[in-house]
Amino acid sequence: MIPTGNSKPNIERFLGYQDDYDRYRPEAPPIVTGLLTNYLGRRPSRVADVGCGTGLSTFLWKDAADAVTGVEPNPDMLGKALEKLHLLGSGAETLSFVQGFSNQLPFPPCSVDIITCSQSFHWMDPASTLQEISRCLCPGGVFAAYDCDWPLALQPDIEVRYNQLIAAADDLLAELQPAAEQAHKWDKAGHLARIKASGAFSYVREMVFHNMEDCDAQRYVGLTLSQGGIQTVLKLAPAALAQDIADFTAKVEQFFQGRTLPVLISYRMRIGVK
Repeated sequence: MIPTGNSKPNIERFLGYQDDYDRYRPEAPPIVTGLLTNYLGRRPSRVADVGCGTGLSTFLWKDAADAVTGVEPNPDMLGKALEKLHLLGSGAETLSFVQGFSNQLPFPPCSVDIITCSQSFHWMDPASTLQEISRCLCPGGVFAAYDCDWPLALQPDIEVRYNQLIAAADDLLAELQPAAEQAHKWDKAGHLARIKASGAFSYVREMVFHNMEDCDAQRYVGLTLSQGGIQTVLKLAPAALAQDIADFTAKVEQFFQGRTLPVLISYRMRIGVK
């Protein structure tokens, strides 16, 4: 049963494409653990990664905390995270994944040192989620919501085409889905203000950082197609975006010319210290 304050369309938006999501999306960069550990002031005993998806933002904590729990409501995404955990050798004993919701976390009060939401906070009801995060955090504990900037930095024409493809998918969804069945996301630019307005944190700030990852044409296109709006259109009307995707793919392949190149990934992190 989905607790009050959660959106069934938001959760189900990610059904069925866990493999592509995990294959193409960036892993959270190691700088995250160092930054948040510094704000905590000590090695964390427990970290919770909420809305963890396939674990791309969870596994980096395996050697940086005594215990790490990924919390994810979507069964397909959670299943992929568990599949990866079963294949992991050293470090697996510190990690666990559970099905759960951001405003009904499976932790006692004041029991978690660091709680993260990577690429996920915009899918959560902010008021009830922040209240629950505050309940779970230890005094001095740290909450961090962080996201990539899309599209990844590459070349102006490709980035314009990326934005056009996302907009075309959104327009199609408005036609294909009744309003009640549409997923809703909160504006990421408002994360900091919402964290401040919660009154749950003694210190709040925003920071930016960057990471480089190797990328080829297949990955750049795959990452684009892994965006939730496009995936939903592909489920509802597979042919509707076919020409747009073909044109975008051709442009990306023309740029990469079979090469694998380092690509800049920019992140924005909003933190609150309890």
